[in-house]
Order: sequence, then structure tokens, then C-alpha cells
Amino acid sequence: MSTFLPPEFKNLTEPSSIALAQSIERQEIATPLSEQPIPTSFIRQGAGGTPILLLHGFDSSVFEFRRLLPLLAEKHETWAVDLLGFGFTDRLAGISVSPTAIKTHLYYFWKTLIQKPVILVGVSMGGAAAIDFTLSHPDAVKKLILIDSAGFANGPKGGKYLIPPLGYLATEFLRNPKVRQRISRTAYFDETLASVDAALCAALHLKMPRWNQGLIAFTKSGGYSSFRDKLEHIMQQTLILWGENDRILGTTDAEKFKQSIPHSELIWIKNCGHVPHLEQPQITTQHILEYVEKSE
Repeated sequence: MSTFLPPEFKNLTEPSSIALAQSIERQEIATPLSEQPIPTSFIRQGAGGTPILLLHGFDSSVFEFRRLLPLLAEKHETWAVDLLGFGFTDRLAGISVSPTAIKTHLYYFWKTLIQKPVILVGVSMGGAAAIDFTLSHPDAVKKLILIDSAGFANGPKGGKYLIPPLGYLATEFLRNPKVRQRISRTAYFDETLASVDAALCAALHLKMPRWNQGLIAFTKSGGYSSFRDKLEHIMQQTLILWGENDRILGTTDAEKFKQSIPHSELIWIKNCGHVPHLEQPQITTQHILEYVEKSE
């Protein structure tokens, strides 16, 4: 069992959640961001084929992939990593969390542990991170998969003005279990999936040291801006998966991504909200593997 996880992980009840908690590893990743290596949490399962690398959404962690990753790993080497400033990756003092820092940390994670082109899968904010990484390091990405992705529209800019104590108050609001549960219910089409176990998976990383400082720093950086004017430069084949009932980001950006990324196709996931990888993991896996294996 991963000793760096908060003790509340012992309250997990869903078998997929428990199994994932048992699989999380940590590796110190040397980067130009700090003289000190960054203890980085990740999961690696499966073998064979082009590696698949999964990137989680905002204020989330690798637990987001507890249902998807084991299914993908049956056929492919599959990774998931906690991005800088998120999940169970250490938030080292002195590193300002921003999209640029996230991209730098991700590159050195890839360079240290994977070292060959990947199928890069980004969910929500992780989609914006995947787009940013693909544009900057095209040789590291064989194919791109976006799941209900951010990155077409600009994010909210109010975070730049989160001066103390406003930043603390904002993160404490986001820490509130009732607020998180409301967000969780909105993310699903079937709200019964917003279970007690799901709530715990979504909140475990809040117990990590400097969670609020990392979130405040990222928000104050402005987060991810729109990539709409850069999407035409993505040359990788790109699959866009989108829940038909997404109430978090809506559905209009799905078609906009399809029109803007040259070699892309869009598949709608029926009876599904913002999180197809959690709500419809089997059909999401099927679409991903079919796309990955087209040219394997």
C-alpha cells in the first residue's frame, strides 16, 4: 500500500478504488524547476503496444482513472500521472504551479520513465494539458485523445486576483464536502454514481501538504488559455470523446475541436455526462483501444 496516501484511504469500499490505491507509486523526477527532485505519484499497469498516458482534470488525481486504467491495461502498457500541483505529487515550496511548470514537469516525467512516443489521453483540464504538451513536444506524442476537454475557450481570469485571504477562502470553499458533492453530481448523467466512495476518491488528495497553496498558485497563474488559434498545428491523429449530457463544459466545444484539429474525429458517448471514463468506462475503453489499434 502506498505509504504517502492519507490514512483516509482505508475507508475506500469500491474494489477498483482499493486496487488503484494499492498500485500508486512515487518516483523522484529531476526537473529544471527546482534543485530538488519532485516526488511524483503515478501508476503503471499492463504491457505491450504503444504506451497510453492518462492526464486527470482540475483538482483531481490518478483516482479519476480507477475504472478506465485497468481495462486499458489489459491490452496496453498504461500510465497515469498526478500533474504538478495536483493529486499526490509533492507541492514543493518555491515552485510556482502554472501551465508552463506543469508541462515541464510532465516532459521530464515522460523522459525519465517512458522515453517513447505515447497515446496521450487528457480529460477536462487534462485535455488542455495534453494539447499544450503535444504542441510543445510533438515527437513525444503518437496520437492524442481528448475526453470532454478544456482548452478551446479561455478559463476564468478572476484567479489572478486571489490575494490573501481570498485564496485561502476560495480553497476552503472548494474543500467543503457539500460543494464537492454538488460538483460530482453535476459531472454525472446518472447522479447515483456520485457515491460515498466516489466522494472519498475525489477528496483524498485534499489531505496532502500544501494542497491549497498549489491550487491557489495555479489559479493565480491564470490557468490554461484558449488553444483555438493553435489547434491547426496539431498533426497527430486525434480522437475526441464527449459525453452527450456534459453539464460541466457543455457540448458545443466538441464540434469546435473537431473542426479545428486537422486529423480528428468526434465520437459522442450516450447517457453520459462530463466523465465518460468514470460513467461509461467499458465503452470509453472500447473507443480508445479501437482508435489506438488502427495503425498498431
